[in-house]
Amino acid sequence: MGELFVYSLFFGVLFFFFPVFVYVDGYVDVAENKAWFALSLFRRLKVYGGYGELVKNGIALHLTDKKAVFVPYATMPDTRKKFEITKGFQLWRFHQIVEVSGADRLYGVMLAAILQSAAAATFSVLRTRHPFVSLKNNVLLTQTAALKVSVQFATVFNWFILTLALIKKGLEELLKWIKDKRSTASWKRQPSN
Repeated sequence: MGELFVYSLFFGVLFFFFPVFVYVDGYVDVAENKAWFALSLFRRLKVYGGYGELVKNGIALHLTDKKAVFVPYATMPDTRKKFEITKGFQLWRFHQIVEVSGADRLYGVMLAAILQSAAAATFSVLRTRHPFVSLKNNVLLTQTAALKVSVQFATVFNWFILTLALIKKGLEELLKWIKDKRSTASWKRQPSN
């Protein structure tokens, strides 16, 4: 019985610190006004997928055939604050392919050169901060009118870091709730005129 406890404790701790790789694949086609995405674990286990499109006042995310979520442009700056938990995730891989028109024109070659230069400058800064990250960029020129972007990025985390981030977020929400309760209670105690 004692061996079972020791083995389960060992494998539990190993699982708790084992790295988990989350892959996000995305494809944007500007002509179709759509962006497809897929979320998977370890590049093999698909977790979720769908597509989004720009509409008049925001972005419509189609999660299933019958379910879509509308995200207004006005609320986008506030939604970023809700995802502070992503600090526990480390970037592991970022690969992109940009397909643009103009293979037979000067502007296409200039645009491809500008995109390659911008990616090289950005990747050099990222590589100095995170030397282990796999970074790749390619630009394809086509003769047909197109602007398409394929992106694959991967992040790595472990359950220990994620648990710490969740505990921190929970404590912040608890402290905020206590602060709101105290301010509401002191307001109720004020004498009325």
